[in-house]
Amino acid sequence: QVQLVESGGGLVQAGGSLRLSCAASGSISSIRYMDWYRQAPGKQRELVAAITNGGSTNYADSVKGRFTISRTSAKNTVDLQMNSLKPEDTAVYFCHADLVLLPTLRSYSYWGQGTQVTVSS
Repeated sequence: QVQLVESGGGLVQAGGSLRLSCAASGSISSIRYMDWYRQAPGKQRELVAAITNGGSTNYADSVKGRFTISRTSAKNTVDLQMNSLKPEDTAVYFCHADLVLLPTLRSYSYWGQGTQVTVSS
């Protein structure tokens, strides 16, 4: 069974840091890209950061210079280092990945269950 499992959310004061991790497991041949989304109460889910299989990254303007996405290909994991956190970063953060599965070698989109990040002022 293929799944994405997130960890690392929590409560932090403004200006603090948190690190989120997401591990993909199952019959995975390769990972095309992995990314992090977030959804605050009453708002739409938005892309925070993305990283391709080749290591190219993309960030939302609101987190540039503060967040860093990284991958460990051998472990099928993606991390999101979040520094200088602001109250407006409060949201549920979701890991997402486009996975190529065995034995079909077809790609599918998967989501994690979400992890809460709360930044107090």
